[in-house]
Amino acid sequence: MDQIYLEYTFKVSPTEQGNEILIAELGFAGFESFVENENGVVAYIQKEEWNANILDEIQILESDLFEISYEFKEIEQQNWNAEWEKNFHPIEVDGMCTVRAPFHEKPTTKYDIIIEPKMSFGTGHHETTHMMIQFLLKNDLTNKKVLDMGCGTGVLAILAEKEGATKIDAIDIDNWCYLNSIENVERNNCKNITVLEGDASLLEGKNYDVIIANINRNILLEDIPTYAKCLNEGGTLLLSGFYKDDIPQIQKQCEAFSLKFVENLEKNHWVAVKFIN
Repeated sequence: MDQIYLEYTFKVSPTEQGNEILIAELGFAGFESFVENENGVVAYIQKEEWNANILDEIQILESDLFEISYEFKEIEQQNWNAEWEKNFHPIEVDGMCTVRAPFHEKPTTKYDIIIEPKMSFGTGHHETTHMMIQFLLKNDLTNKKVLDMGCGTGVLAILAEKEGATKIDAIDIDNWCYLNSIENVERNNCKNITVLEGDASLLEGKNYDVIIANINRNILLEDIPTYAKCLNEGGTLLLSGFYKDDIPQIQKQCEAFSLKFVENLEKNHWVAVKFIN
């Protein structure tokens, strides 16, 4: 039987700053998945996890700094998937990597990734995923140990294996993302990816040559010390999920743990940043 979800559509102004805060607060309240758009955020929560007072603790809704309105409706999983299939188009990154659905034609690019995201984030259409793909395409991953933290659909972990990484951990705290990543790993015939459900506490005693983390700013700031501890000497840390204005705060936290800023990419105010150990 398909899970029944509630879909909340939030209109947020100003959008950039408001979306990030709203998503963080909704995540703590039990919302599982989010889709950002030019007007705000669409958020999803399982009906069995919902109650009529679910938004009472969402402080940004009471803030004078933002104008936020919303409406919600009940949906079923198969309706989500049908809507996604109707609107999902393949993307191509730098002429080297294509991210597509199973029903799209096979491309001629060097890397072909087949993704069926369901309720998960990370098709490559969002700016942050797109830039992380660009970073991975620019880095030599041959025989590297890689962590994809906040893996979403598993698309970045899958690309890492296709680029030659020999051991990859893909971790997400969202159960939908965990299950979806397992499906997508199998769909792409990957053999070197271990998918785990949880947070940065799973990293105890582990070490990596490359760490990818595409999450929101506040979680990154909290987890950067753990990433630094797990990163091998000479290793690479790739971060995204935040805006250009957040770079100084992220950079300060990284430099506090001896991680050196290398460069950043920018796309529609979103950024991805590269540090080395």
